[in-house]
Amino acid sequence: MGVSPVIAIHQVSHFFGRGRLRKQVLFDIDVEIYPGEVVIMSGPSGSGKTTLLTLIGALRSTQTGSLQVFNQQLREANTRELVKVRRYIGYIFQAHNLLQSLTARQNVQMALDLHVEIDKKVAYQRSIDMLAEVGLAEWANYYPQELSGGQKQRVAIARALVSHPKIVLADEPTASLDKQSGRDVVELMQRLAKQQGCTILMVTHDNRVLDVADRLIHMEDGRLSTQDQAFGLPAPVSP
Repeated sequence: MGVSPVIAIHQVSHFFGRGRLRKQVLFDIDVEIYPGEVVIMSGPSGSGKTTLLTLIGALRSTQTGSLQVFNQQLREANTRELVKVRRYIGYIFQAHNLLQSLTARQNVQMALDLHVEIDKKVAYQRSIDMLAEVGLAEWANYYPQELSGGQKQRVAIARALVSHPKIVLADEPTASLDKQSGRDVVELMQRLAKQQGCTILMVTHDNRVLDVADRLIHMEDGRLSTQDQAFGLPAPVSP
């Protein structure tokens, strides 16, 4: 028996606005992503990449077609069903979205608040351990304004991975980082996710990190392709 995809998208389109202002931003998206895969999605700004990411992440409802995450149909799913799916997804945003009033450890521990079954003492220790994994053990009690851009993004990665998610969705995680910091962050994501056996879907414009991907997909004008030529890479050879 074959392995089932953790993300299965078929004929998904998406629209913003209503009436005369209604605009289609995604067109008949078809893609399947499997457990443990690292998939990178590239494409121009405004092409629909972030919209697709938010649909997969159950941050907005699917309007047309079929979008299943962990075999849960997200089209017309209610709030309770969407929240249930979110518990198993880690998010890494371009701007890291750390709360300035919380320490690095507190920002990471926030991700465990959805998991009421985890004891507070256990959540505290897991947050400390996760910061150590990303090389920030000594920075646990520092606030975001005291951290560099690379350190903030490491905190964001720790927050995304501390709950041992089954999927990590990363939206331009290297955009605000220099070349070496960006490379370090992506390799860290890849290593920790592989250790935890989770799937990564990363949106990026950064051609320097494409080699970490198991598979490349490309979004242009709301349409998805798997043509590696779009990345300037050689096309795969058919068997």
